[in-house]
Amino acid sequence: MNQNIWITFPELLIWFPLVAGLVAFFIRREKTVKAWTLLASLITLGISIVSLLYADNTKHFYLNNVSYFWLKYLGSNFSVGLDGMGHMLTALTAISFPLIFIATYKTSYKNANVFYGLMLLTQAGLMGVFCALDLLVFYFFWELAVIPVYFLCSRWGGERRIRATFKFFVYTFTGSLLMLVGIIYVYMHTMPSTFAPHSFSMNVIYSAMLSPAEKNWLFWLFFIAFAIKMPVFPFHTWQPDTYEQAPTSTTMVLSGIMVKMGVFAVIRWILPVFPDAATRFSNIAIGLSVIGMIYASLIAIKQDDLKRFVAYSSIAHIGLMCAAIFTKTEIGLQGVMIQMFSHGINIIGMWIVVDLIEKQTGTRKISELGGIAHKAPALTIFLLIIALANIALPLTNAFVGEFMMFSGLFTFNVYYTAFAGLSIILAAVYTLNMVQKVFYGEANSITGNIQDISLNQKLVLGLLVLFIFVFGVYPQPLFDLTKETVLSILTRFK
Repeated sequence: MNQNIWITFPELLIWFPLVAGLVAFFIRREKTVKAWTLLASLITLGISIVSLLYADNTKHFYLNNVSYFWLKYLGSNFSVGLDGMGHMLTALTAISFPLIFIATYKTSYKNANVFYGLMLLTQAGLMGVFCALDLLVFYFFWELAVIPVYFLCSRWGGERRIRATFKFFVYTFTGSLLMLVGIIYVYMHTMPSTFAPHSFSMNVIYSAMLSPAEKNWLFWLFFIAFAIKMPVFPFHTWQPDTYEQAPTSTTMVLSGIMVKMGVFAVIRWILPVFPDAATRFSNIAIGLSVIGMIYASLIAIKQDDLKRFVAYSSIAHIGLMCAAIFTKTEIGLQGVMIQMFSHGINIIGMWIVVDLIEKQTGTRKISELGGIAHKAPALTIFLLIIALANIALPLTNAFVGEFMMFSGLFTFNVYYTAFAGLSIILAAVYTLNMVQKVFYGEANSITGNIQDISLNQKLVLGLLVLFIFVFGVYPQPLFDLTKETVLSILTRFK
């Protein structure tokens, strides 16, 4: 492949939703802007699918990587590229947005053009984060992904949206500020680039000249910033409030994709830049993650609000991913790769079901629901499959990643594994308890008139269930896609 490529896949994945989002702001009719947004998301999905056909960088490097001058006198080029992990997460992002738009197509929003424009800008920011090969570019897209969410939550959220959004802002702003301080400090300890005294290039950042003491405190600056985004205990308290108050389509993006920014960032930046510090503080990071798993699972058992229930179950699953990362084992890291994709699919499915229930009944309280299986059998079947995948039942997609992550954790420390293993039992308890109370038993005055799901809703949930079974039975494509990324990260610890 010659180097005279007009445009690369990373550029298309970033710029197309960005331009489409800007166009959406000028479309006044709600029906038209919905159609435009759905079309734009489907085109982005098509670009992602084609990019997967050229994922082999040994053959198609110039289709998957590009770098050109941006802030050259600061040592920052606009460098974006796709490795296996980037391909997987951009694919998850590309798959999720059209499914979210189809599932919520009948939802009406005031100033719909602004709402959908902000959603597409969020997608562009997410794509940029997963493609960035320059630390300053990474930070730019990190903020681009988060800023539209502030406005989506504050303008279209629930009754307590201002309080929840303010809490979200304080947490994420604090994390971003800590990360920015760390970025500047690492940058000041890099080798010069062609035009600048230092460089933000990923390869140069990986080789920054830092003392062990400097790496120790820098590790915590970056880790706290990324732990807030995942979130990991005790930096998680913004999440349930935000998930509860945000419009459901935005919550799907936050829970299904945006939390992966934190997991991705730990793998992309913390492990390669601070390998010794990651080893030194692995027990603390894993300990916090495991505590968060049990803590979130116990709270999920007691939840009466469906949105908060899903939020706490998500915290438990992300905790296992964070713990597995710091085992620094091939099987553990490979499990995290698989689980990032699987968790995104499963949790979006859960949110779609919650949204469908709330729209028809007007409530999210588990204690006020019941007997939905008698009135909506198709919805019940889909929910049951997604719920069983959420607790990692064998032959579902989550089982593969969870088994590998626990295997990596077992290799690291048996006691951590035993304690974390309690979350498997607790997950079964809170999930099956919710299914029983919401879908079985006798219908009441609230659920008596509920109707089964429409064709487009069956289509979306059916596609998610297809992903659940396909990657539960045959996850090899995800292994092949991400194996090289895992091995390249682990070489930093040798």
